[in-house]
Amino acid sequence: MRYLKDFFSLLYPALCATCDTALLQSETVVCTLCRHDLPVLPYTSYTNNHVAATFYGKAPVQMAVSFLAFHNAGKTKELIHRLKYKGQQEIGAFLGDWMGSVLQQSGKFKNIDVIVPVPLHAKKFRKRGYNQLTTFGKKLSEQLDVPYNDTLLVRTSSTHTQTLQQRFERFNNVNTKFSLTNTQLLKNQHILLIDDVITTGATMEACCLELLKTPNTTVSVVSMAFVV
Repeated sequence: MRYLKDFFSLLYPALCATCDTALLQSETVVCTLCRHDLPVLPYTSYTNNHVAATFYGKAPVQMAVSFLAFHNAGKTKELIHRLKYKGQQEIGAFLGDWMGSVLQQSGKFKNIDVIVPVPLHAKKFRKRGYNQLTTFGKKLSEQLDVPYNDTLLVRTSSTHTQTLQQRFERFNNVNTKFSLTNTQLLKNQHILLIDDVITTGATMEACCLELLKTPNTTVSVVSMAFVV
């Protein structure tokens, strides 16, 4: 079986998700050169940084952090694009495993009770067939040893994608609405809300405000990337 696998790997080698070069056996999803080139955001604080500042005066977020810097062109954009629109869900697992390890080692996320993703509207989920946050969230769940629950928060209104140049930016749309399916499960919980890219923070803000309607809850936020 191993020889057969090696034979197919020669015919159809796994390719780097950013540069399309063939991966070595020791590499996963992204080649070593591209991994070192990814713009990982350095943080000395999970409460006083540019991501956290996005929510100041809007939603009382306890901690906020993003993993990669997002530019209009570059490796981060390529990864998110392939994850979100090309079905390469292994990218979410790759980023979730890597970021989860960093968060776990920081010791700042030990009191998280549940991980909740920003939900897709049902129509968009049916069209795409998956939520790009699922594999990311499940790997975070493994690293932080807390449950992942994608049924507690639902989107009740849809958003529109902007122009091609801004396809990862969302409208600051106050009409984007979310609702909770079970407030009892969230009582007295510290919720980690996750998303792919934070731009204005409007979507996560709306989610946070909905989650915080439940008594005695706190919310922290994490995203794969942050527009800089």
